[in-house]
Amino acid sequence: MTSTTAPAPASALDDAERAELDAHITVLRKGAATWSSLTLSQRATLLRALRDSVSATIEDWADTAADSKGLPSGHPLRGEEWLSGPYSTLGALDAYADTLTKLAGGRSTLDGLTIGRAPGGRTRVDAFPLTRSDQILLAGFSGEVWLKPGTTPASARRKAGLAQLTPDAPGGVGLVLGAGNITSIPVLDVFYELLAHNRVVLLKVNPTQDALVPVYERALAPLIAPGFLRIVRGGAAVGSYLTGHPDLDHVHITGAAATFDAIVWGPSNGTGAQKAATTRRRRENRPLLKKPITAELGGVSPIIVVPGEWTEADITFHAEHVATMRLQNSGHNCIAGQVVIMSRDWAQADQFRAALRRAYASAPERPIWYPGSPKRMGAAAEDYPDALVLADRLLVEIDENADATALQSTEYFAPVLGVVELDGTGQAFLDAAVTYANDELVGTLGGNIVIDPATEKAMGAGFERAIAEFRYGSIAINTWTALGFIVPTMTWGAFPGNTIDDVGSGIGVVHNALLLDDVERSVVRGPFRPFPRSLPVLNGGGRFSILPKPPWFVSARTGTEVSAGLTRFRARGGGLGLVRTLLAALRA
Repeated sequence: MTSTTAPAPASALDDAERAELDAHITVLRKGAATWSSLTLSQRATLLRALRDSVSATIEDWADTAADSKGLPSGHPLRGEEWLSGPYSTLGALDAYADTLTKLAGGRSTLDGLTIGRAPGGRTRVDAFPLTRSDQILLAGFSGEVWLKPGTTPASARRKAGLAQLTPDAPGGVGLVLGAGNITSIPVLDVFYELLAHNRVVLLKVNPTQDALVPVYERALAPLIAPGFLRIVRGGAAVGSYLTGHPDLDHVHITGAAATFDAIVWGPSNGTGAQKAATTRRRRENRPLLKKPITAELGGVSPIIVVPGEWTEADITFHAEHVATMRLQNSGHNCIAGQVVIMSRDWAQADQFRAALRRAYASAPERPIWYPGSPKRMGAAAEDYPDALVLADRLLVEIDENADATALQSTEYFAPVLGVVELDGTGQAFLDAAVTYANDELVGTLGGNIVIDPATEKAMGAGFERAIAEFRYGSIAINTWTALGFIVPTMTWGAFPGNTIDDVGSGIGVVHNALLLDDVERSVVRGPFRPFPRSLPVLNGGGRFSILPKPPWFVSARTGTEVSAGLTRFRARGGGLGLVRTLLAALRA
């Protein structure tokens, strides 16, 4: 997910630095015992206190994040930092508090939710929307969690709650190596360690987020004061010392597969002796890391565009939709869409390509700020010298004679978007595109499908079967998988089956505020057409939405105003402010 180099040796730290880290861990060991003594009701009360402290920081949080990414005051994309930072965090706190309240009352976290069946003997939990405000503000959007084949509804209900079913069972102290790209990720990972695993947390922030540490310390003060959380800065040497620390019980990392492998097996780009030792450990299955590890590591995300009979407005809207999937946060996202899969037999293929070029080129310019991303941009330009250079971004259109290997296997983590074509229409195309994504693209974190209502209806059960075959941990239909990230009752992680020897997009899930066990994937769905074309008389059987353009679109003219307004409403309520926000949304 993120660019990093091999860990520096822990010996690079001096005695004072090691002593300070050890002192934090000593506090956390005591805090773990305190955490185990809290009742579920006390934990719910603590989350409400956290909600207040987070709410008090939302302006500083969003502004600091935007400034750190080179988005000056007035930049049209500063709204991204409201939604992906404090908004996501507040939503998670609300959802977790509701989960703890249910469990404290002797109920299942799934009480009141619809539980049904999905293809292949799977159980499906309708996990979004669950609140009245979400049902109104995000009308037309929904989310389901699919559990592993063979998991029954009764089993799902019995296991829901994870470690909170036995809150007095100690989970020890976990290390979270925080992501460097999205500011809510480290915080959400801390919440999951505490609530899914009963582990108090030492959070090491990525150096790209050092400016956020004072904000995090204020926002998370109710966890820091009793010794449930400590936050430290530092580079690779600090990370190396902590991953090997005997008093830490677990590691969770959001980052790159190369970093994961270096932690587990040792460096692959060090001296000759170091590389030989790493190879030998792998061959003999003797990992350097002696404690369990979970991870979210990204990949190459597909965007399958299913051919149909689209209006010109449909083509324009979804061209902007695809551009958003790549360009949000300058492409520095683990599920930034990277490979558009189209049908060469689609009568409107040329029209959509032209619209995509326009949308991709006309989105607001912004810095490519993440370390290592400019280098990968350069590599993409070398691999594809005929790529279209549109403003500060590349569009790689692969023809039948071009080699797509680099595009398929490199997570560029930068504004590089590729387009490939396959034969077929309808079900035949969708099945071929799913197979292509499964077999040719690296990673299994997130995949997207855009399909019009009439074409989906014509496929019938075949569409759901194709979804079941789409091997991704988060799937988005007519929306972007980032919605699955923001919605706290969805799960977030790679498709199951990876191991430390072949980690792919990672191991385990996070978020998951319903605390579900046996998770396979989450599926989010959105409206194909925005308001007012989402009205039933115009929509062709699709979903109704009140949004003319989602505020996360890079082309949304009022995206910052709407994103800030929604975050303030979630933090503090207020009907008048919400009305102003909705009026701004209508101007998007």
